[in-house]
Amino acid sequence: MHLELRHLRTIRAIHRAGGLARAAEMLNITQSALSHQVKGLEEQAGIDLFVRPARPLRLSAAGLRLLRLAERVLPEVEALDDEFRALRSGKTGRLHIAMECHACFEWLLPALEDFRHAWPDVDVDIRAGLAFDALPALLREEIDVVITSDPVPMEGVTFHPLFDYRPTFIASALNPLAAKDLIEAEDFRDQTLITYPVTREKLDIFTEMLTPARVEPRAVRPIELTAVILMLVAADRGVAVIPDWVLRQVWHHPDYALRPLAPGTITRTSYAALREADGDKPYLRAFRDLSVQHSIGLRDWPGALIGRNSSGLAETAAISPKG
Repeated sequence: MHLELRHLRTIRAIHRAGGLARAAEMLNITQSALSHQVKGLEEQAGIDLFVRPARPLRLSAAGLRLLRLAERVLPEVEALDDEFRALRSGKTGRLHIAMECHACFEWLLPALEDFRHAWPDVDVDIRAGLAFDALPALLREEIDVVITSDPVPMEGVTFHPLFDYRPTFIASALNPLAAKDLIEAEDFRDQTLITYPVTREKLDIFTEMLTPARVEPRAVRPIELTAVILMLVAADRGVAVIPDWVLRQVWHHPDYALRPLAPGTITRTSYAALREADGDKPYLRAFRDLSVQHSIGLRDWPGALIGRNSSGLAETAAISPKG
């Protein structure tokens, strides 16, 4: 027996209407076409699907079994059709995010909260387990956005700039380096460097300063949480290099000394990496806009002078004085 969706819709419409004429109106076809369809369906089934004669027209036992199938299948098909229609209109979709940035939760979560209210039908998730194999996962469509500061040219992937930041040195106020205006690569040779637990290729202090200068710290200690890093730094158990906006909470704290890295102009950019084919989806454009708005607001603190670069990104124009 070859069943089509139109057959299921026919059985459901006749049951609901109680006759061919009203069912034909519901299905927007002629009564003659509906009668022909019913005849063909019964010939396929090899059994009567309706009780004849009967007014109103009633389904037979076999017809009721077909009706149960229609009432189970058709709502799922109609729901899927609604989902596809919403996808085509850009009102719904999936936003699964991976981050190559331990500190980025601080600005991302408020942005996602605003996004959730504006786009309630978009499935949002943060896929932490993929953080450092993220771009290949993006191409495999396991995730939809990667937050990264290391754009790698890849076919089918576009990198949209979000905001600029400056990697900033932080040490205990008791550390001898607190007396310096600028921190140079050589200053790290006798220091324990506290970092996030990622490869050196993902750490600004190595890519921007230590590796080019061929300098190795006395020790490297990986720590997962920013709060723990700051606690250890305050106790003079090591030094760290962290994005400047993360440090606004300790900017005036007497236990810390914050310094720019020599030559004082090292600036990095965070990007949202997306599949090229998804770049025009309305909810992804909205996510990018909200991310930029929240990152700009996050940088509006006394230690950073907000400027605008030619790309419209927020950028730090100055670093705080010593102390």
